[in-house]
Amino acid sequence: MHSLSLQTAAPHTGVNARPMGGLDRTLAQATLRRVEAKEFVFIEGDPTTHVFRVETGAVSLYKVLADGRRQIVGFAYPGDLIGLGAQGAHVMNAQAIKPTRLRCLAMATLHRAAAEDPALGLRLYEAVARDLAATRDLMLTTGQRSATERVVSFLMAFSRRSERNGQDPCDFELPMTRADIGDFLGLTIETVSRTFTKLKTLGLIELPQSNRVQLVDLDQLESLAAGEDDRS
Repeated sequence: MHSLSLQTAAPHTGVNARPMGGLDRTLAQATLRRVEAKEFVFIEGDPTTHVFRVETGAVSLYKVLADGRRQIVGFAYPGDLIGLGAQGAHVMNAQAIKPTRLRCLAMATLHRAAAEDPALGLRLYEAVARDLAATRDLMLTTGQRSATERVVSFLMAFSRRSERNGQDPCDFELPMTRADIGDFLGLTIETVSRTFTKLKTLGLIELPQSNRVQLVDLDQLESLAAGEDDRS
């Protein structure tokens, strides 16, 4: 499953495992797996035998809609858990968007650890609850906001995540493509690209490279994300 602990659509999914000391110790002994870009961690319908923590790289989680379109429901980054909350079989696909290393923890081992450690069980419950709240946030963002609001909200959420991780909140690399962002935000790749160009023209961001973003005016970007000044 995915988790977005932000008030707006975020580039982060997966359950952040860093506060879970007991789980971290268990995962340290888990099998390490490497997947290449575009390789699947699991696909919809696979039995849920393991939970995975992203060590390096990034993973997209998505559903294929009835008309064949892809709807990305989130992204998982280092420190995030994926596969948590699925019962019996996975309900979405998990695909690496760059070379990725994962810790693979058997579901039975996780259940046993949670049974022995009530604090761990509570944290896992809270993580799943955040996951459900994130789904509601994503529905609101893609259903009610303009393209500019969606893209800026995405960038601001990524910025906040970088800051929480002790990294520069105004200068970061996006591991996903413009098409990935579009499939997450419910926009075409052309609209995403035009919106990035518009934000650059307005002097709100810089794009030193296609996958690197520098935020220039945080206050104005926050206003745009809130729908207060959509410069269409």
